[in-house]
Amino acid sequence: MQPILSSYFPILVFVAIAGLIGVAFVFGSLFVAHQKPYAAKVAAYECGFEAFDDARRKFDVRFYLVAILFIIFDVEVAFLFPWAVSLSRIGLLGFFSMLVFLGVLTIGFIYEWNKGALDWE
Repeated sequence: MQPILSSYFPILVFVAIAGLIGVAFVFGSLFVAHQKPYAAKVAAYECGFEAFDDARRKFDVRFYLVAILFIIFDVEVAFLFPWAVSLSRIGLLGFFSMLVFLGVLTIGFIYEWNKGALDWE
């Protein structure tokens, strides 16, 4: 009879090899890549213009609200796939549980919409 922990040894080997490959890629790029940045390479590239204010200025909260809304609906879709696959086995209780879950998310979305969090103007 094999101990339970020894069955996890292949996973440990896989994680160790993946970690070594990752470290090798990071340090390998330091040795192989051209490491002399020039002025155009280190210039601002995100928006195409230089920063005009301090980085610690207040940030519009609507960006966070839209990000949270995206995460909520992403989680919703992640729960909908297994639910749809197992719908025939979970019966009416599972069906109505998902309806309650979707209802709570819909109420949250309507609340956010009514508060004007999705208006950009």
